[in-house]
Amino acid sequence: MIFTDDTEETLRAAVWLVNSAEDPDTLTSLSDEAAFLGQFGYTGRIDRDEAELAGLRAIRPQLRTMLLAPRDDMAAAVNEALAGVSLAPRLARHGAVDWHLHAVADDHPLPERVIVETAMALIDVIRAEEGSRISVCADDTCEALALDLSRNRSKRYCSTVCANRNAVAAYRARRAEA
Repeated sequence: MIFTDDTEETLRAAVWLVNSAEDPDTLTSLSDEAAFLGQFGYTGRIDRDEAELAGLRAIRPQLRTMLLAPRDDMAAAVNEALAGVSLAPRLARHGAVDWHLHAVADDHPLPERVIVETAMALIDVIRAEEGSRISVCADDTCEALALDLSRNRSKRYCSTVCANRNAVAAYRARRAEA
């Protein structure tokens, strides 16, 4: 494990949100939001309404900028995100999730908590100098983010779809040369 469980889960959630903006957009309905919440298990205030969905959709560009920023710019983006909210850090444990840090009160709107939790996770990324683990997919036709949490830093694609497409293209190119 490179980061703590909660940092890795928060990074996965942020990358999922950013990638949901890629064509076709996969965060357009309340059922899409429910799928996101089912996968990432945010706790606290969850309204499950159109305003919250719009808020999640609206933060995707900010998340993308934060996640892809060079280290010093990432630190500035984290500072800016944290300066804009009233922080109330505390340790929390719920469900199957062991002790971890919540930085804001549970009654804050979900999009705000996502930004703050992502900023907190990026603190770990910055301190460990591991920003290179977040990149744009290596597929030339894709702009989604790839999150590499592997030990050997081998993940280059956002999904198996992009990885398989490139593997098939490389195979066909080799066959054509033979």
